[in-house]
Amino acid sequence: MAGKYFDEWAIGDTLTHDIRRTVTETDNLLFTVMTHNPQPLHLDVEAAKASEFGQILVNGTFTFSLMVGLSVGDTTLGTLVANLGYDKLVMPKPVFIGDTLRAESEVIGLKQSKSRPNAGIVTFLHRCINQRDELVCQCERSTLVQRKP
Repeated sequence: MAGKYFDEWAIGDTLTHDIRRTVTETDNLLFTVMTHNPQPLHLDVEAAKASEFGQILVNGTFTFSLMVGLSVGDTTLGTLVANLGYDKLVMPKPVFIGDTLRAESEVIGLKQSKSRPNAGIVTFLHRCINQRDELVCQCERSTLVQRKP
């Protein structure tokens, strides 16, 4: 188990996740089709070329999902009870096919659970950064995490 228990976190703890991922055309196409998203900017090369971006844009919900996924191994793997919510999601820069993404997480909130004495709420600020060190996605994730047995 790589995740941490509620009792092991402190406000301000910051992690740079080791796993990086270069986004492929297949990633974008499969995710877009699986989620029934018909946006031409994700699927139609000619429409994307005619846009202000001049190329296919990676589906933003893929970027968001990848960011969270890159964080799980270091944060909540094996200790998570449930994800409680995602807040303040922003995507300040576009992601393109071929971009390599990495993630960082910071603990910005800790709260004892009132209804579950064996768990607490950890709130993370997740950031996703491309190979140009540009922030491409960010959100707060509230998690219900087990306390140390």
